[in-house]
Amino acid sequence: MQRFATVIRLRPEKEAEYRALHAEVWPQVLAALKRAHIGNYSIFLRDGLLFSYLEYTGDDYPGDTAAIGEDPATRQWWALTDPCQQPLDTASPGEWWSPAEEVFHLD
Repeated sequence: MQRFATVIRLRPEKEAEYRALHAEVWPQVLAALKRAHIGNYSIFLRDGLLFSYLEYTGDDYPGDTAAIGEDPATRQWWALTDPCQQPLDTASPGEWWSPAEEVFHLD
């Protein structure tokens, strides 16, 4: 199992919309995540920053995440959620959610 954490900014004027969307995530989007071997997935919010954590149990993370991006329902979901988000100023070109470095872990 691999752990991944990422960060992105939430546009303040979109917080209520973002919360409402995530209160009822579409079943097709959840199914696409599960097909991609993603579980124990959470998104946290603090001071305008969204922090996501997920666990990946597959053996081809790039391939599995590419499959998520090809899923029609997920693409429609992102069309709603992406306008709520803003990449960090330090994001690399083309990067949306920025990876966070693990500096401590306790099993």
